[in-house]
Order: sequence, then C-alpha cells, then structure tokens
Amino acid sequence: MITGENTMGTALLLAAAPAGKGRLIDATSTLPTLAAVPPSTLTGTAAGTIVELADPTDQQTVLTRVRAAAAASGPLSLFLIGQLHIDGKHGRVHLALARTTPATLRYTALPWEWLVNELKPRRPASTRVVVDLIADPDAWEQIRAHGLTLGHGVSLYGRVAPALPRRRLAQPAYLKAVAGTWRSGVNPPLPELHAKAAAQAGHEGALLLAVDGTPAPAPAPAPAPADTAAAPLDATAEGPLPAILAAAHAGRHGEAASLAARWEAWALQAHGPGSAQAVHWLEVRADLAHLAGDPGSSCELWMAAAGARLARHQAPDSPAVQAAVDRAHHQWQQLRDPQRARDLGPHLVSLRRRVPGRRPGATEAAQRRLEILHSSPRSLPAAQ
Repeated sequence: MITGENTMGTALLLAAAPAGKGRLIDATSTLPTLAAVPPSTLTGTAAGTIVELADPTDQQTVLTRVRAAAAASGPLSLFLIGQLHIDGKHGRVHLALARTTPATLRYTALPWEWLVNELKPRRPASTRVVVDLIADPDAWEQIRAHGLTLGHGVSLYGRVAPALPRRRLAQPAYLKAVAGTWRSGVNPPLPELHAKAAAQAGHEGALLLAVDGTPAPAPAPAPAPADTAAAPLDATAEGPLPAILAAAHAGRHGEAASLAARWEAWALQAHGPGSAQAVHWLEVRADLAHLAGDPGSSCELWMAAAGARLARHQAPDSPAVQAAVDRAHHQWQQLRDPQRARDLGPHLVSLRRRVPGRRPGATEAAQRRLEILHSSPRSLPAAQ
C-alpha cells in the first residue's frame, strides 16, 4: 500500500446492518471512533478525503459512492462493517443494508461481486480494504469453504465471524481495536496492525483475513508433501488460506493438504493442542478433504474439530460447534463404502446426541442410518 506520498487519498467508511430483528451486528457503533482518526492515517497518504456511509438504505446509492471512490487516482482505503448473507437463488454473498430482509436481499443488499468489479480496474497495491463482518449460517458455511477475496492487487485484512447464537448482537471489536490503536498515535504497518487488533478483539471461531495486494514477481515453489519438517513457516506470513484454497480448487489437492498440514503443525507447536489456531487448521484440512472427494477423511476431521471445540468448553449450540457436526454428518452421508460408514457411524451418533443441531431429527436420522448399515452389511442406505 502506498503511504507517505504527496497525493490525495480517499477513505470510504461503510457501516450497515438491517433494522429490527434481522440485525446481527451493531455496525455503526465504530464509526465515531474511526471518524476521529486523522484522515491521513485512514488513507495512508499525506492528505485524505473521508466519505462516511452510516446505515445506507439503497444498494445503488452505495454502488455510486463506491464507484466514485474507486475512480479516484490516489490510494483508496475501504472500511466495511456489517453482515453477510447468501442470495438463495444464485448463491452469491451480499452485504446487508438498512432495509434488507431475507425476502428482499437481492434488491436491497450490496452484492459482494459489485465491490470486486469496482475495485478490479484499480492499480495493484493502491487499494486496501479492512473489514469487520458477521456472517449468517449460510454465508458462514460458504465463506469457510471458499474464502472471501476482492481480487488481484487488493489488500484485504480483517475478521469474518459467525453470527452469535440466540440473535445476540455482535460488536465490531476488531475495527474498534484498529481505530483505538490509531487514535493512540501509533500507526504500524497493516499486517502488524491486523495481528494486534485480532489479538485484542479475540477471534475464537472467526476467519481472519490477511491478503497482501502487493504484486510478487513469481510465487515460491510449494514444499513437497513429505517435507513437513523443512524450513519453518513464517508465523507472520500474510494469505496462507487463499493460496491453499486456490491450489485445491485448481486440483492440486496434495499441495493444498501438505501446506495446511504444515500450518497445523506450526499452530500445534506455537499454541498447543486444542488451541483456536490448531482447531482452525484442523477445519481447513476437513474442507480440503471434502474438495478432494474424500468424505471419510473429511468426516473424521470435522468430528475431531467438533470434539476440540467442545473440549474448549464451547457450547453445543454455538454456531461453530453446530457447523462442525453438521458438516461431519453430511460427509458421512456421502460415503459409498459401507464398512467405512459403519466405522465412523458410532462416533458421529455419539457426537450428534451432544450436538443435535438446528435441523429437527438429525440425531434420529443418524441413528437410523447406522442401524440399517449394521442390519444390511452389503448395502448402503441413501443419504437423508
């Protein structure tokens, strides 16, 4: 990100959430603190223009403001606070606005791809986006599986967390920590600021984003799968997850699994078994096994992740625990090997009894399928 130049930068502060019971985050509460930060700090330039949008109601108005900010020639800093939802028709991520409801999402929320398209023409390394977002269960599942990016050349830092249970209102603690650091007169590099804010805000169960938009001449070669004890990983490295997911989606499943295993080994050594960091990489490995078409391994890893979260005294009805068990159950249902399904079934049923989940009858369905597996050893019941 360009800093310290004698150019005019722009900072766009966008905080939005639906009114009423659909609100998942107190989005606008951080705006006064951010607005009190010197404009030059927000923009990363000697002088800056600040544009603030608090609970906007119209997606076209927001698009116009984003487009105008993106068209400026100087550096752009975009701060996003709000909540993410999935359009049920097309499966696309949207940022909810003040009048957004589940029925009007496509017409009243801001599609994430609009942001991607508006930022795409900008010069690489001239744009940084800092986010503090809450995702509803459907959006959280998609983001956990596929990540959240804004395209090549855009630096993306921040936190995406699952919605709190029982409709409790989340606080944008990550961006409050960012703003608090700046207001104290300290202005560290963005990766360092990100790490500090994440530690202060807490990131239990959240997905941390750290994607550096600075172009690189060429990617470093991936380590060989067997070389897990090679050169130590850099704990301050910025986008390992996007690079790992990119490898998986490109069909390089061995490379992706090897990198994830190395990061999990680092987390275990640095933070200990059962730590939030270790559980995070366990869940990444579960996602990668699913992408590689290995439902048995994915089921095992999701069950291990759920067990680790429960061992950390997370509640059985917490979104992260429920999601882990739901995914383990789904992967178990995809198994076509009866013996493998029988081997994993008792553990899953036991876990289901502790974590029934949001879907009525899930525990009974798992128990019934396991009984059929044992009574008809050569056949495999259809997924329910």
